[in-house]
Amino acid sequence: MLTKILSASHFGLEPNLIEVEVNVFKKGFPGFSIIGLPNKSIEEAKERVKTALINSDIEIPNIKIVVNLAPADIPKEGSLYDLPIAIGILASLGEVKLPLEKSFFYGELSLDGGLRHTKGVFLLGLAAKALKIKNLFVPFDSANEAAVLSGINVYPVKSLLELISHLNGINLISKLQKSKNQKLQENTEQIEFDFSEIIGQESAKRAMTIAAAGGHNIFMMGSPGAGKTMLARATAGILPPLNEEEALEVTKIYSLSGLIPAGEGLVRTRPFRTAHHTTSRIGLIGGGTNPHPGEISLSHNGVLFLDEFPEFSRSTLEALRQPMEDGEVSITRIAGSVNFPANFMLIAAANPCPCGYLGDPKKECKCTPRIIMKYQSKLSGPLMDRIDLHINVPAVDINKLMSQDLKLETRNSKLIRGEVIKSRQIQNKRFKGLSVYTNSNMKNKHIKEFVDITPEAQMLLKQAVNTYNLSARTYFRLIKVSQTIADLAESKTILPNHVAESLQYRVRTND
Repeated sequence: MLTKILSASHFGLEPNLIEVEVNVFKKGFPGFSIIGLPNKSIEEAKERVKTALINSDIEIPNIKIVVNLAPADIPKEGSLYDLPIAIGILASLGEVKLPLEKSFFYGELSLDGGLRHTKGVFLLGLAAKALKIKNLFVPFDSANEAAVLSGINVYPVKSLLELISHLNGINLISKLQKSKNQKLQENTEQIEFDFSEIIGQESAKRAMTIAAAGGHNIFMMGSPGAGKTMLARATAGILPPLNEEEALEVTKIYSLSGLIPAGEGLVRTRPFRTAHHTTSRIGLIGGGTNPHPGEISLSHNGVLFLDEFPEFSRSTLEALRQPMEDGEVSITRIAGSVNFPANFMLIAAANPCPCGYLGDPKKECKCTPRIIMKYQSKLSGPLMDRIDLHINVPAVDINKLMSQDLKLETRNSKLIRGEVIKSRQIQNKRFKGLSVYTNSNMKNKHIKEFVDITPEAQMLLKQAVNTYNLSARTYFRLIKVSQTIADLAESKTILPNHVAESLQYRVRTND
């Protein structure tokens, strides 16, 4: 008997409808075959499904089973087909009744017949909405991912036996109710540092505030131990909360990558990702046979922190240029092309030279000019031109570190975050109805439409461009930073002092 069960696969963020066709033969040699371009993890499903059925006290006769994953020209991977294969076998044997309405079955089986947390359930929910498929039968630990979407029935399944009982109308599984907006409440426990813990570095903290308020890229250069890493990690505590649209975008990426913890729904906290300088180009940008998101996409609507910036390979750094400009990354493979969103705020930190003490007033640099030039040459002009704010982070004087009065005067992250949120609210109002969330996302047409700059400020900007021979890209980025500074000051127009402050962040730190 032939049975067809609906499931889905994912190529990038786009779901593909998959029909799991199960045919049971009572004649011929016994066996279990899976066809339709399965990979190794799907081939192993045969043993998982058979063992799960046996341990669920379901007797399988000695028959021939053929499973076809259609369409057969799309490569399949992952363990998500375990459940539809098992249900297809049981339906073909007459052990269960399938729902009258079209339904998705999706999930990995454990050997005892239970269902494991399976990645991609949120994308499955989006596919169900698009295809008008009403019912989703998914693992209990993954069900909350799809429950944030309206218009679909999500059934959290704990075990194969529980699902069989439901399908046969014996003990029904209660469907999940749509998750409420409180899911967007943030978890702030992961924030390591408060800005009040950073002694001195007031100029750097001001630059970080501007970067967080407008989503601008920022580059820090300074001696080892000056506080660059601490500044970057403290920035997580001043980032504004995700709005619902941003949360949905981030959740899609994290669901595909299997990074949503069991039992969780929407991603509630703005991403803050770090990558070691040994990270490969694919690890940072994304890729693979079936393309998966890299760190830049996992940082979408959040922050990507790259410490020891010049230690990354030059090819890896140069691969950042296009995503930083476009806000997305395109990956092309034989099977097709995928686009992953990559609208991230880059925080990069570097030493001035390999030993770290070039220009230090108290410690001698031991690097030769050739070594220094080679080290700094990894940071190309086009790459650095895409970074809005460039700052020096000097070592803090010991007297400041020991000053109790300075600790009391230092503003904390909660206060700074309030200013950032107020600035983002101004930007949300400005760009309402557009796919633009921050000033850094503005295109040239948006600058012409939304930016109001005084003639005096325009003249100052023009003089700076001519004096320093700045590029057209830098000119527009200066306007964006100036607009963010104006928003923090709650000014409706860009004034000369706003432009003057933005200009001080465009001086190369190694000049």
